[in-house]
Amino acid sequence: MALRRIDRRTAPDSVYDQLVGEVLDGELQPGAALPAERQLAEVLGVSRPTVREAMQRLAHSGLVEVRQGGATIVRDFRRAAGLDLLPRLILRAGHLDHDVLRSILDARLTMGREVAGLAAERGAPDLAEMLGDAVESLAAQSDPLAQQLEALGFWDHVVDAADSIVYRLLFNDLRAVYEPAMVALAQVMSAEVGQIDRYRALAEAIGAGDAAAARQAAERLLTTATTEFDTLMRHLEENTP
Repeated sequence: MALRRIDRRTAPDSVYDQLVGEVLDGELQPGAALPAERQLAEVLGVSRPTVREAMQRLAHSGLVEVRQGGATIVRDFRRAAGLDLLPRLILRAGHLDHDVLRSILDARLTMGREVAGLAAERGAPDLAEMLGDAVESLAAQSDPLAQQLEALGFWDHVVDAADSIVYRLLFNDLRAVYEPAMVALAQVMSAEVGQIDRYRALAEAIGAGDAAAARQAAERLLTTATTEFDTLMRHLEENTP
């Protein structure tokens, strides 16, 4: 492991960040035992309580398991971690991980379709007006980042109307991943957030209480970004020596 000495002012976070990076980059493979607490403290130049706190956070994130006898074993994050790991996965060393992005687009398509259907079934009487206003706010924007923010506001209303705590928490997690990456995702998302007619069609279907039409409209809208991403990936592959 290529570990670096730690600035004491940010010691627990820095220890945690380094070890997470080692796990995600594959330097620490599932099943591997981490060095003893005392050894890590010496290598990193921090106190043992600092290392202990970082280990507790790693265990809480599902990245390691503390076994009987004190051994700390690396877990397979793909099987043990939660959505809170996504922000670290999508942007690695300042670059988008295309496989992770594709997975997120797949998930938002599936979730968006079902959330739209539930919103149509459960939405309050004023939902149609609220969504209509959100679409017009989106239509008034020309800046790509401003469009993405308005689109998020539209979906925030839809998720609220779906009245599902599970979908709300999933949306919160995906939004936490998406917002820091908005600039990097501008090319992929510009095609979608510019489809004002598709947003209007979705808003009208939800407002009319037509769940089947709402699901179809949501799929038609959200497929735009997925298609744009696939086109971009093909272009990159064709132009890579």
